[in-house]
Amino acid sequence: MLKEIVICIIIVSMILIGNYITQNYTKQSISELTDELSNIRNKVMQENIENEKIKEDVKSINKKWKEKYNKLAYYIEHNELEKIETELTAIKSKIETAEIKNAVKNIDKSIFLLKNVRDRYAFNLENIF
Repeated sequence: MLKEIVICIIIVSMILIGNYITQNYTKQSISELTDELSNIRNKVMQENIENEKIKEDVKSINKKWKEKYNKLAYYIEHNELEKIETELTAIKSKIETAEIKNAVKNIDKSIFLLKNVRDRYAFNLENIF
């Protein structure tokens, strides 16, 4: 009986530790990407826009997203991640085709989707039950 209790405690501890690690990585990744998208949004909203600088920033975000995507895909639904990737691709294409002002809608949607993933996979009572 004692042996089973110890094993159960070890398993529950491992689950909680794993959840803590994944939650911290998710929050950090989403915060980083959201901040960069907000910075790009602010640059796009300015009157004198440096198109090349914005293109570089978008490429940087796409590169970071690919790095984060590989790790996030282990424990987050691929549908959610693909929605974000679709919006990031739309932002990139609109920036490259000089539709910079139209990219704001996609930037806002990307930020919303990122925050939704963060909230949806947060460890709280609302998500457990």
